Amino acid sequence: MSLVVALVGPTATGKSDLGLALAHALGGEVVNTDAMQLYRGMDIGTAKLPVGEREGVTHHLLDVLDPHEDASVADYQALARAALRDIDGRGARAVAVGGSGLYVRALLDHMEFPGTDADVRAALEARVEAEGARALHAELARLDPVAAAGIGPRNARRTVRALEVIQLTGRPYSASLPQHVYEVPAVQIGLDCDRATLDARIEQRVERMWEAGLVAEVERLMAAGLGRTASRAVGYAEVIAMLDGTLTAQEARAATAAGTRRLARKQMGWFGRDPRVHWLDAQDPEVVGRALELVARADDGTLGLATDDPAPRRTLGS
Repeated sequence: MSLVVALVGPTATGKSDLGLALAHALGGEVVNTDAMQLYRGMDIGTAKLPVGEREGVTHHLLDVLDPHEDASVADYQALARAALRDIDGRGARAVAVGGSGLYVRALLDHMEFPGTDADVRAALEARVEAEGARALHAELARLDPVAAAGIGPRNARRTVRALEVIQLTGRPYSASLPQHVYEVPAVQIGLDCDRATLDARIEQRVERMWEAGLVAEVERLMAAGLGRTASRAVGYAEVIAMLDGTLTAQEARAATAAGTRRLARKQMGWFGRDPRVHWLDAQDPEVVGRALELVARADDGTLGLATDDPAPRRTLGS
């Protein structure tokens, strides 16, 4: 299998545009690694490229779930790796594009998926409702501080999953998390830019989303039924709060921008810990050429770990 080219990094850095450019240059097809872009109808708020803007490049793993469904990383892995085999079988190059760290790792790395238990999960979810997500996160911190450090205290879904795995396996949840070991041959290219520029890009993106009809999109999705995962996505949760009167329109916009900034920091924290990511400046006018150079070096075996570089980029805007 040809090396998969994986574009990673914070939201609003231009991964989709670079993905198109690389797909054209490499005879490639795009594989989505953004968890929210798996959902049908969640288009504006996820910055999903419209079909008319995909420049004829085939895209995989977009619009494969209904919004009332909960995304499964295990299901995603099976579907995405099947797409890789399909792409490779046609002699094309897979270009993975997206900022959902766990999905990137599920696609590329060895990753275990412990089983589930509906009763255990239901009991933990009931505790979230009764005690709050932070209480369960504190419990996780006692049982598995490594896992807790990588899960935000407000992320009830991942906290519940971690506690579920601990109960079912008797092992720390972190023991089942992926290591930095490729199971699928790949080169990871990260896009980054200085914090002030990224914050400005995020503000502009939020404005464009409102102008493009995000509120109407959320209203349609709510009428059809939104699941837990989709309803908590950045942008969607804030519009829902606006529609139920919890936030004003201005507050919803500001909260969406703030939530997107937090997401960008979280994404950079995730990808910045991976020594295999080779970082490029999203503002560099030669970014396409530099990315292609990295791919060429990876193909001929002369590209080492990013930590072999004199000054690898490890934190947002550094």
